[in-house]
Amino acid sequence: MSDQSATLRRQLVDAMSGRQAHVDFDSAVKEFPVEARGIKPGHAPHTAWQLLEHMRIAQHDILDFSRNPNYRELTWPDEYWPKSEAPPDDAAWDRSVANYRQEAQELAKLISDAKHDLFEPFSHGDGQTLLREALLVANHNSYHLGQLVYLKKMLTAQS
Repeated sequence: MSDQSATLRRQLVDAMSGRQAHVDFDSAVKEFPVEARGIKPGHAPHTAWQLLEHMRIAQHDILDFSRNPNYRELTWPDEYWPKSEAPPDDAAWDRSVANYRQEAQELAKLISDAKHDLFEPFSHGDGQTLLREALLVANHNSYHLGQLVYLKKMLTAQS
């Protein structure tokens, strides 16, 4: 692997993690008040649970697309958002966080592996590349992590 390729792969993984210029996932979910996870204050469009699950589902979908030639596209928006505003129980939140972390590691490993060409279009897509999917995860997560942090600030300021 060339130095440039290794550098690009490291920078993509860093961008997906939220480190450097953006908030990282662990900081956003750390100590999120249990009682606030299903609350939608004021005119907020989503609860913390909805944001967490949406991020987990979208990341899972992108990972599946990136490594599965038999990928089945999810239906937008129904299959990308949870049905309820609140987690069914505390364990559901913890499972979602753990699954998000696990699949973020799997995606980082996929992108870091020089066996996978960042620029080659997937045979089962319509021009998407691994580079495009990494950038999509970085942008998508950055946006929703910002929402999650803002929501946490709003909800903890009210208590």
